[in-house]
Amino acid sequence: MTALLQFPDRPVRLNAVLNAPLSRWLWLVKWILVVPHFVVLFFLWIAFIVVSVIAFFAILFTERYPRPLFDFNLGVLRWSWRVAYYSYSALGTDRYPPFSLGEEPGYPTRLDVTYPEHLSRGLVLVKWWLLAIPHYIVIGFFLGGVHLGWWTGGLVAVLTVIAAVIMTFTEKYPGDLFALILGLDRWCLRVVAYAALMTDAYPPFRLDMGGLEPTGREEP
Repeated sequence: MTALLQFPDRPVRLNAVLNAPLSRWLWLVKWILVVPHFVVLFFLWIAFIVVSVIAFFAILFTERYPRPLFDFNLGVLRWSWRVAYYSYSALGTDRYPPFSLGEEPGYPTRLDVTYPEHLSRGLVLVKWWLLAIPHYIVIGFFLGGVHLGWWTGGLVAVLTVIAAVIMTFTEKYPGDLFALILGLDRWCLRVVAYAALMTDAYPPFRLDMGGLEPTGREEP
């Protein structure tokens, strides 16, 4: 939390540690292992959408995102990201993600969003659809704009599979590839938080690569 307060220009912060060693073969079955999470997240994301609609009207009339609603939606994002990090948005850990909406500081990745004390009534009307369109185009390529024969997937998935294949033969996850994948994931999550009305800070068109959120200076 201290780090978040020190860098108000970065309300969405993603940090991750690449676990080592990683299994050479587990990645082949993770799509099965995460099915229970997908079932739960299906209902959580329905609730996320409902909560976001309620928050929209709350911001429109009070300029505030009700804290309990904010914490719930942040929990859904955290849960979703941990599952993505375990599976095919990074394959950065073999530790099974917890069924939790909490922070889970012991897990090798963490997503934080600074709670906004004030949000613009005007922006809430346009940022989630109009202002975010340029970012939607970019992250559409990251998440679903690559076509390889019969298979359609995003750049993130393609790079993650490449990393998995390399890891299968070398037992090592390429560090530079991990940094690039996390940079793409970070961009996407910033846009999600903005579109979900959780911040008024417009996401930068910048690829901040690496597992740790760049700060521009050393953190204590």
